[in-house]
Amino acid sequence: MKDARLGEFEEIILLLVGILEKQAYAFRIAEEFESQTGKSVSIGATHSTLDRLCKKGFLTSELGEPTAIRGGRRKRIYTISASGQRALITSRDLRTSLWNQYPAFAKLSLNL
Repeated sequence: MKDARLGEFEEIILLLVGILEKQAYAFRIAEEFESQTGKSVSIGATHSTLDRLCKKGFLTSELGEPTAIRGGRRKRIYTISASGQRALITSRDLRTSLWNQYPAFAKLSLNL
């Protein structure tokens, strides 16, 4: 059985793939990660995480069209699979449940 859990970095990368849609290729994902989090990330870490998410069945990929800017090379575009969407929902629900149980926030109506 595939591991259905997501680490924090995996979860963010998976969410960024969904946000970027047809622009979800490794370099653009790394740029967006840095923009959204203010943290730097290596392209190697991005590639290895994308590969791991594909092996878990949370992402699929296909080669895009060759572009002149890339010297005729093609980009690998990533898409979230149905199991990837389920993993994100499970992760969100767990975090929401835990936040809602945190006593310091009990009187605040967070219901994320």
